[in-house]
Amino acid sequence: MTFKRVRKAVFPVAGLGTRFLPATKSMPKEMLTVVDKPLIQYAVEEALEAGVEQIIFVTGRGKGALEDHFDVSYELEDTMRGRGKSLAAIEGIRQKPGSPVYIRQQEPLGLGHAVWCAREIVGDEPFAVLLPDELMVGAPGFLAQMVKAYERVGGNLIGALEVPPEDTDKYGIITPGGIDGPLTEVLEVIEKPAKGTAKSNLMTPGRYILQPEVMRILDNPVKGAGGEIQLTDAMAQLIGKQPFHGYTFSGDRYDCGDKAGFIQANLALALARPDIGPAVRGFAERLLG
Repeated sequence: MTFKRVRKAVFPVAGLGTRFLPATKSMPKEMLTVVDKPLIQYAVEEALEAGVEQIIFVTGRGKGALEDHFDVSYELEDTMRGRGKSLAAIEGIRQKPGSPVYIRQQEPLGLGHAVWCAREIVGDEPFAVLLPDELMVGAPGFLAQMVKAYERVGGNLIGALEVPPEDTDKYGIITPGGIDGPLTEVLEVIEKPAKGTAKSNLMTPGRYILQPEVMRILDNPVKGAGGEIQLTDAMAQLIGKQPFHGYTFSGDRYDCGDKAGFIQANLALALARPDIGPAVRGFAERLLG
């Protein structure tokens, strides 16, 4: 069976980043860099690798730096050309004219509301959602792995990763059905279940492929956990009506919405770089030894 391609991806980037103050007072949290690349660029590159053609940013006030990052910088590029320097590091950042779309989420009403803000651009197509705070490192990328699975089973797919049982109250948790390799049938998704009540330790790490019907559900939202409009609650209404699977990522995840996770990501990716890895490794060994 042939399913509609996943051509569009939504990036909810309106958050204030209060956990990283004062760094995020004047800079979007999505522009925090892991080694030498902003978090948002890692996520956009992951989407493009998966065949996404249109990038949809759901932004808020103070996100101008994010928009500038994916735009042409005439002064910088002209200066670099004049000095005979390579533009390779920034040429891949720019998107095709008209490809990036920027939509304002005027109130911080939750992830479900942020996704709903993109409804007119998404239209009647399946679409991906990527949370840039969640840095996924693998080859191929997480979304590319999910798209390959989607082309086989269709419906809705959400990322799935195991967490320690004592941490299940921090995440959206999957109630699993049948398992086929990395694919897990989803019977239920509960947002931040109370301690001791989770049906598994499979959490949803910020990667989704959803059918457009979820937007119709979000047209009439109900506030959920934290008094916010939760995407998890809307997805739950599709379970049993459409195919719904979790896909376990073959790769590494770094929670860059958390300070410790952000530092870990920088260290891990720096160590993997041939240009700076040996120096960083030597420093770390001296520091820890």
